[in-house]
Amino acid sequence: MTNTKSILLVGVGGQGTILASKVLSTGLVEAGYDVKMSEIHGMAQRGGSVSTQVRYGDEVFSPIIGKGEADILVSFETMEALRWLDYLKPNGKVVVNDYKIPSAPILMGKVDYPEGVIDTIKDKANTSVINAAKIAEDLGNTKVMNIVLFGALVKAMGLTDIDWGDVIRKTVKEKFVHVNIEAFKAGMNAIAEASAV
Repeated sequence: MTNTKSILLVGVGGQGTILASKVLSTGLVEAGYDVKMSEIHGMAQRGGSVSTQVRYGDEVFSPIIGKGEADILVSFETMEALRWLDYLKPNGKVVVNDYKIPSAPILMGKVDYPEGVIDTIKDKANTSVINAAKIAEDLGNTKVMNIVLFGALVKAMGLTDIDWGDVIRKTVKEKFVHVNIEAFKAGMNAIAEASAV
């Protein structure tokens, strides 16, 4: 029996899912885990779907997460959570950002953004909803939304014994270190509040 944990981060191109995965992978490696990471870019530069899969444990043989295998699904965009929900274990957790990015067909008026997406996700899985965009905006930099979600992920997975502040310092540009650390802390707090509701 393996103790490997599987984390699936999904979003839309430009949201910073890959940076969040790199910070996660760096910290896990430094903590002594065997870590495998895989990136899948849809039409990432054009707002297409992006997913990164991170698996860690004593010994990890593959970076790929199959359907029904993810311990946690962290979705940077609301609809993406629904798109990837089949990959979650039956007892897995979902952290979903209450943030909508209309796809090309929606922008062209061909279809509407679906109603009730978050309620549908909540009906199917243990779900925590946070508004990472609002938190990032309150911190004065909307680009740290990904690190807010990363903080929520760390708290949800119980990975708080790693010095993530140090990892962030090594991973992001120096002038953005402070706001990213604040975003990380805010995300940890937000998930605690979301889980209490």
